[in-house]
Amino acid sequence: MTRRGLLAALTAAVAPLLGGRPAEAASKAADPAWQLSEAEWKQRLGAAAYEVLRREGTERPFSSPLNQEKRAGTFLCAGCRLPLFSSKAKYDSGTGWPSFWQPLPNAVATRLDFKLIVPRTEYHCRRCGGHQGHVFDDGPRPTGKRYCNNGVALAFDPA
Repeated sequence: MTRRGLLAALTAAVAPLLGGRPAEAASKAADPAWQLSEAEWKQRLGAAAYEVLRREGTERPFSSPLNQEKRAGTFLCAGCRLPLFSSKAKYDSGTGWPSFWQPLPNAVATRLDFKLIVPRTEYHCRRCGGHQGHVFDDGPRPTGKRYCNNGVALAFDPA
């Protein structure tokens, strides 16, 4: 068994004892129009976006051009184009991923993720269920939150 396989097995065994469940591949779409098959998602998204949005992968830090995006505008879900973040809430966290201190109203949903055994809060697009990233309690004021987003899971619409 590989280390990854062992970690997955341990996580699946321990998560129920901690009151949670391991994260699945993306969340179920809230909008029935976005409940697409895996084949439809693969056709719609590029390989990197598919891996993140539908398989809950993580892109390499500092690999997304959106990490350096400074223009006014809106960051959208790359899967369904739902507006997720205003550029006004973006800041440089130094982590290598686009980071925001607050999503737009009714844009994201969250759930506990036990993939690393230690619980984390994963967030995803409310409409299509695409995985965006994780939220941490080390962000700036006024919320103190850091929505650490995979750039490949976003599109940018300049104002």
